Amino acid sequence: MLEESETVHEGDDGLLSRLRLIEERPLEERADAYTRIHAELAEVLEGQDDHRQDA
Repeated sequence: MLEESETVHEGDDGLLSRLRLIEERPLEERADAYTRIHAELAEVLEGQDDHRQDA
């Protein structure tokens, strides 16, 4: 049986790998990298909301 941390999530688009790489950076660099990821994810989610309103 796989542990939760070992579970493979399809469609994560490398997010987990990116987060692991960010965790290895110095604190100041991590903050900038997390801000960029947040912006990317927000853009995707807001785009999904737009498609729902059009339906």
